[in-house]
Amino acid sequence: MISNERLKALLAEENLTCVLSDGNRLIKSRERGVKPLIGFIESGKSFKGFTAADKVVGKAAALLYALMGVSSLYASVISEGALTVCKSFGISVEYGTLTQNIINRRGDGFCPMEQAVADISDPQTAFNAVKEKLKNLS
Repeated sequence: MISNERLKALLAEENLTCVLSDGNRLIKSRERGVKPLIGFIESGKSFKGFTAADKVVGKAAALLYALMGVSSLYASVISEGALTVCKSFGISVEYGTLTQNIINRRGDGFCPMEQAVADISDPQTAFNAVKEKLKNLS
């Protein structure tokens, strides 16, 4: 049985961006941002009841985790908006650092994914908005 503590350790030890487990299997990613979550959702596999550990969780990622049906989440860094989303969808949360907002990679503004879901509270709508934003950024 893989523990939440083990998932947290794997994030750092293997320099992962996120890792998920159903207690037996591990699913790891080094892809940045919300891309791995989009891929997990598009795979059609069920992640209901999984535990996740993630480096940075903003509102967009939290809504995607809610859509995936994860039951618990550890975030090294989490935004206040993401924490609110997790609570409203019954996802138990542990975190290292709580921040007001997630900043973009250049450090000069808000994360574009956060902007994409600023006025969204429905996970499926958020998924569509994030996919659209990713398409426009590439």
